[in-house]
Amino acid sequence: FAAMQIPAGMLLDRYGPRRVEPVLLCVAGCGALAFAASDSVGGLTLARALIGAGVAVCLMAPLKAIAAWYPAERHASLSGWMMVAGGAGALLSTAPLAAALSFVSWQVIFVALAAATFAAAAAIFLLVPDTPHLPDAAGWRAQWHGVRSVFGSRRLWWMAPVGSVAIGSFMAIQGLWSVPWLIEVNGYTRDIAADHLLLMGIAIVGGYLGIGVFATRLARVGISTLHLYAAGFGLNIVALALITLRMPWTYVLWTVYGLGAAVNVLGFTVLGQGFPRALAARANTALNLLMFSGSFAVQWGIGLVVDAARSRFGIDTGAALQLAFALVLVVDFLTYGWLVFGWRRHAVVRPAVEASA
Repeated sequence: FAAMQIPAGMLLDRYGPRRVEPVLLCVAGCGALAFAASDSVGGLTLARALIGAGVAVCLMAPLKAIAAWYPAERHASLSGWMMVAGGAGALLSTAPLAAALSFVSWQVIFVALAAATFAAAAAIFLLVPDTPHLPDAAGWRAQWHGVRSVFGSRRLWWMAPVGSVAIGSFMAIQGLWSVPWLIEVNGYTRDIAADHLLLMGIAIVGGYLGIGVFATRLARVGISTLHLYAAGFGLNIVALALITLRMPWTYVLWTVYGLGAAVNVLGFTVLGQGFPRALAARANTALNLLMFSGSFAVQWGIGLVVDAARSRFGIDTGAALQLAFALVLVVDFLTYGWLVFGWRRHAVVRPAVEASA
């Protein structure tokens, strides 16, 4: 998944989402079929790799399409609606999937997912228009020069700390460490912990819906995408601080924690405002790569702190998790300060002159 970000970004900027995304979705569909048919660890690993490569730009391709086809003032709202669809799919993978497994095997589920993926690929290819023509379409050498210019830009490195650490820490906690925290620190059962995760997931989708409905309207009264992005992550960090302090009302706190994180998709809009449309996909995939790298680093870092605290200092798991969350919180505050520090320099719109690199 991570390895595909930059190459896929180059493909999206050169050929457009209509031509690139269906091919990658077919790769993902083949991976799902291979997963259903595999009976060895090696086969399952290869199948997962195909799925990861195939879905690598399922977020980036729509963002490229939005940047190419719609005016800048609608980008935030359209990104929110796009994430509502993605969030609904994520919710279907929880209780509805568990219910389906009572009637069919997981192999049948993967075959059905493959069929749906192939259908989506066909629909995109047949129904979605091509990206509007960009003058002097760049060759591969110029495309790579564009990648270098993205990674050399101050704007990317202004957004990168929040994207890789603040967003990455949320992804790490939601995906791996929230359940151990709720069980070891709060003393809840696994079922109650799962209820917290469900509410957090619903809150994220609700946040995406709010962005879809209100972002364009708020922009008309002077509340920009950057304002929403900063406010959402401020809320996210405050919620994490209260969680770390073991405050009561855990259902509310974890719900707010998810709600604040819904602004993650706006980071791509804010980043893209400083780049020409011809670089939109490469800029977004660069941030996405940093985001997932940060998530991995935070996941690993929390585990390292917990293991070290238990083995070297004899601290129990709950206290070790509190220490790890506190360290994450400190880094989140620092990255948020970096975002605020660069506000005046980088709060600009996309350059008027489009580049083809």
